[in-house]
Amino acid sequence: MTTWTARPETADDITAIRDINLAAFPTSEEADLIDALRTDPKAWIDGLSMVTEGSDGTLAGHALLTRCHVDGAPALALAPCAVRPSAQRTGAGSAAIRAALDAARSTGENLVLVLGHPEYYPRFGFTPASRFGIRAPFDVPDEAMMAMALDDTRPVPTGTVQYPAAFGV
Repeated sequence: MTTWTARPETADDITAIRDINLAAFPTSEEADLIDALRTDPKAWIDGLSMVTEGSDGTLAGHALLTRCHVDGAPALALAPCAVRPSAQRTGAGSAAIRAALDAARSTGENLVLVLGHPEYYPRFGFTPASRFGIRAPFDVPDEAMMAMALDDTRPVPTGTVQYPAAFGV
């Protein structure tokens, strides 16, 4: 079993992150999205782009949290998340996501949103966003738009998600 080390990205990781996303997805859309988000000072938050590396130092996974809003209140969008095909189902993606969520929690963030596979993300604590009164700005299956409060004692905003411009929605 591979042991993955998760850590924030560095400038030296940018090419490898792009390569991971190009390998994991059928088009360059996700890799291009990351590049665009990285140049958006309103969306990018240093320390919330996580990579996982194996014992040999090879990067295998990536998870990104960027600033979004719910009716004007700050939240985070978890997207994209990617793992090299050769390392999928080994825990590389889960390690990156957990590290990103832990980093967000430690910086005082609360609400995290993800549009993703309803059979995958609940393992991290995500539930349908509709249970919080949150909806996507476009039509998606209810179970695919998910949310998680990192601190149960804090209020969660309700309303429509506003993504950074790079998402194109």
